[in-house]
Amino acid sequence: MRIGILGTGAMARALGEQWERAGHDVVAGGRTRGGPRAAAEHGTDAVLLAVPYAAVVDVVAGLAGTLAGRVLIDCTNPVGPDFGLLTAGGPAAAERIAAAAPAARVVKAFNLCHESVWRLTPPVFAGRPLAVPLCGDDADALAVVRRLVRGLGCTPLHAGGLDRAGLVEATAALLIRLWVGEGADAQAIAPPLEFAGVSGSAARAGRRSGSS
Repeated sequence: MRIGILGTGAMARALGEQWERAGHDVVAGGRTRGGPRAAAEHGTDAVLLAVPYAAVVDVVAGLAGTLAGRVLIDCTNPVGPDFGLLTAGGPAAAERIAAAAPAARVVKAFNLCHESVWRLTPPVFAGRPLAVPLCGDDADALAVVRRLVRGLGCTPLHAGGLDRAGLVEATAALLIRLWVGEGADAQAIAPPLEFAGVSGSAARAGRRSGSS
């Protein structure tokens, strides 16, 4: 795949280096290296949006024409002081990005983990591959991102349309608060599937949906 990355920070480097190892053709661009427009033009298969949330709408709006038709992967987290959600009350960050580049095909993904996790090859914990929730409205765009998720050794999970992205962003704010603010093992807040009140048939259907 030809992948463009808007940004040159830690997340951009971590995911970009992994995709390069997997054989993808990756170009990253930021204010001090290359340029975001060149990266967006390069990303004919996918563009990763990895810039600080404060700048994200302006960056996307300035590239709206170039991003038309592109799969635009949003890994940003609108988390502010005291781990508050900057988009509380909506719309979600992913929805604001989609509004700034209405012809792009936006998928929310890769926002729940610190960049150090994406440097693991692969991210597997206690024998279980990391799961990555995806939100998006375009089936073809979701298929592209699922392929990139699997290429990292992770499991893609269907989390709904872009209107559900706000829930994933709020989850990130909560997890960051628990991990960083409290020093807690946030993974412990969720029981295993067999204790989640889900029937066997529903669980099997959910697994099929997540792996499609």
